[in-house]
Amino acid sequence: MRALLVVNPQATSTTAAGRDVLTHALASELKLEVLQTRYRGHAAEGTAAAVRDGVELVVALGGDGTVNEVVNGLLADQTGTGSTAPRPDAEATAMLAVVPGGSANVFARALGMQRDPVEATGQVLAALAAGRRRMVGLGHADDRWFTFNAGMGWDADVVAAVERARAQGHEASPGRYAATALAQYLAQLRRPPSMTVHIPGADPLPGVKLAFVSNTDPWTFLSGRAVRTNPRSSFGSGLGLFALRSLGPRTIAAVLGQILSSDGNPHGRHVVRQDAVPLVRITSDTPLALQLDGDHLGERTDVEFLSVPAALRVVV
Repeated sequence: MRALLVVNPQATSTTAAGRDVLTHALASELKLEVLQTRYRGHAAEGTAAAVRDGVELVVALGGDGTVNEVVNGLLADQTGTGSTAPRPDAEATAMLAVVPGGSANVFARALGMQRDPVEATGQVLAALAAGRRRMVGLGHADDRWFTFNAGMGWDADVVAAVERARAQGHEASPGRYAATALAQYLAQLRRPPSMTVHIPGADPLPGVKLAFVSNTDPWTFLSGRAVRTNPRSSFGSGLGLFALRSLGPRTIAAVLGQILSSDGNPHGRHVVRQDAVPLVRITSDTPLALQLDGDHLGERTDVEFLSVPAALRVVV
């Protein structure tokens, strides 16, 4: 089988020596090409070119950002143009395998991959030998695919601020995320945003201050602890919506306790939650930050998030 290994050399949980071991293990069973990414977008470009050249499997070795780029590269020629409901043919494109190498690895962990990259590589090879494949649904928004979460407002502002810090040479540690989230929360309290949420079959919901969209559970991890906004969401059930109509300290304190608990069942007077919807549209009179899979895409006033079932074949 022809395969491409996409390696992010900046991945936080692998070393150069470890990546060599993984490369040799995969090359022993596959006709392997290796792409080491050098800039933002490189993984997507290289994956798209390899798929057009006939590669049958793409293995992403890196964090969730690398996985997101690879997925967008895999499906680059499957979405069409101007389509509001992309329906890729999963059988007509290459398969995906994921070896976690980042700090959170939300998508890989939701798939049940081992957190250790060597053990995960063994999982991939065993799945290939046994012919195991899983059809995975994805989210689609702003002409981009996302694998596990998206959001507008507070969380996207946090992502943008951390990206700016990383560009200045600072590590994207859990502590930095926590400190940035607090700073952005205080800014939101002073100038709260206002969004309107639209879901099929329901009246528009104005006055929303925060909105998250999930493609699976958990929404993310914080220092290894699951953050669960929509515990009944899964790769095949549709999108989860989690929204707040207040950012008051009491509301935030209660919700944080709920989403960090083991059962992750957020509820309350100011909580809006749907765990399985085909579409979520979020509008705002003022531009708000948008993030997909932890990647800041700039500011938007109107974004439609779509659930696309069975969009991708994953070796797992």
